Amino acid sequence: MAPGDNYRAKALELLVRAETEGDLQMRAELENLAAAYLRLAEQAERNSELYLLRAVPADRRSKLES
Repeated sequence: MAPGDNYRAKALELLVRAETEGDLQMRAELENLAAAYLRLAEQAERNSELYLLRAVPADRRSKLES
């Protein structure tokens, strides 16, 4: 499972809920919250890449960064 998958799943749940929401303000809030979860998913992906680079010894790191 990719690091951001849980955030993406939550975003999908919120979007499905937004589709059935009758209150337009609540619908907008749910959609905004879903967008925030998608941003968290992207950040989780970036963070995992940084963690992997730090875990690799410095002499081998340059090969992975290029």
